Amino acid sequence: MDSNICSLNQLHQFSSCFIGLHSQNSKSTLKFSQSSTFNAFSPRELRPLRLGFRSNSPVVACRSVSEIETETSSPAAKRSVSVSPVYVPTPVNRDTRTPHSGYHFDGTTRQFFEGWYFKVSIPERKQSFCFMYSVENPAFKRTLTPLEMLQHGPRFTGVGAQVLGAKGKYICQYSEESQNFWGSRHELTLGNTFVANKASRPPSKVVPPQEFNRKVLEGFQVSPLWNQGFICDDGRTYYAKTVKTARWEYSTRPIYGWGDVGSKQKSTAGWAAALPIFEPHWQICMASGLSTGTCFSPSCFELLCIDFLLGFCWIEWDGERFEFQDAPSYSEKNWGGGFPRKWFWAQCNVFEGASGKISLTAAGGLRQLPGLTETFENTALIGVHYDGIFYEFVPWNGVVTWEIAQWGYWNIAAENKTHMVELEATTTDSGTTLRAPTVEAGLTPACLDTCLGDLTLKIWEKNVGGSKGKLILDVKSDMAALEVGGGPWFNTWKGKTTTPEVIKSALQVPIDVEGIFGLAPFLKPPGL
Repeated sequence: MDSNICSLNQLHQFSSCFIGLHSQNSKSTLKFSQSSTFNAFSPRELRPLRLGFRSNSPVVACRSVSEIETETSSPAAKRSVSVSPVYVPTPVNRDTRTPHSGYHFDGTTRQFFEGWYFKVSIPERKQSFCFMYSVENPAFKRTLTPLEMLQHGPRFTGVGAQVLGAKGKYICQYSEESQNFWGSRHELTLGNTFVANKASRPPSKVVPPQEFNRKVLEGFQVSPLWNQGFICDDGRTYYAKTVKTARWEYSTRPIYGWGDVGSKQKSTAGWAAALPIFEPHWQICMASGLSTGTCFSPSCFELLCIDFLLGFCWIEWDGERFEFQDAPSYSEKNWGGGFPRKWFWAQCNVFEGASGKISLTAAGGLRQLPGLTETFENTALIGVHYDGIFYEFVPWNGVVTWEIAQWGYWNIAAENKTHMVELEATTTDSGTTLRAPTVEAGLTPACLDTCLGDLTLKIWEKNVGGSKGKLILDVKSDMAALEVGGGPWFNTWKGKTTTPEVIKSALQVPIDVEGIFGLAPFLKPPGL
């Protein structure tokens, strides 16, 4: 038997993948309960999260492989059955959905890009996988003609899929055409077909994994609960260690969106993100989730109702298959006219003794303000989710300061009315150069990343006088994702957010943009 296939005795080790799955010994019967809650943590830590699974499904039993084989001598009964992952549709009103989950393209010919980032960390292997998808100027499905360039100016078009994976290796597949790219107007679902099966039409929405594999030879599809794809390196990367192909299929259980658990989730940049100003915009879609992979004896599944199956989850990378259970995961996106002039970023949800239960995201950039002149502003934020509570440090509720080296050192601190936070990160890893959509050169090498950062994170309550009070969080990690991008980076960048009081006051006004457009859904802008 293949070494990747677990015996029935081992099924109990992976019971968190299923609802009510139990195994006592090789003679035991496996049962699914009729009504079960699928939680990431114990009830004392977080409230249950609704993921849209069926609650009225029948009880299904499966006997052990040994029993099946002794009850029949038929060769067909002993054959292994290949089971593909089963796609779980995204619930309409999921608890962790954030504003701006959808695709923001409005159909106009203005300069536009949108990019998505999904990360899975495997602490047991001390490896991470970062999946990056992007589309540029989708109003033009192919490279601009000379006439279109005269009319609209030079534009870069196309779709890219990048993966930064184990051991810092990299793969990128890019096409200048985007006619096979699609994105949902109001939900975090998107996909692209680079190469389709000749007998099939490329999908225009998320489809079950088996259908995707049948129709798409090279491409990807992703939703809040599912990420799947197969890409081939296009041979354009001479500056990094690459792999020839990558294939992945995994499911995710969201834990944190961007806000307190059980509360309405927030727009990362406030209500002003609904307006095409202060671009590029940025939204953390899932601050933390748990992505799960297991391997079972296929013969057992002949008797299982696969409606319960969240799916085999794995990543094939450089000839090696990575399988994982409850791996901390994260997702974000950005969109607009182009990336900031320069930026820094840090993200971590793998902490000693608390993987997946604490999530940190911090970033800052030098971005251009709207207007006829080239005026730029420093902006930054820190967001921490801990024990179901969201600690938000943004320019409109406090001050953020930073000291970022050209590479190897990140120090970011902030305070709001009630708390103070500080993170310090270093790395000895040389990093991997990644691509980003740029106005000047399209999808081009623009940033340096690592997933092997050493990071410390501390949060204090503030005393009445504004000084540091009780230390409420003090954690460390050696798997932080760190990035610097854009430029020029001539030396260490020291900065501080300076937001005019009128803008700070305006952003603090509790405007429920989604609620307003809920009164007239047909007016709701794309992406919101």
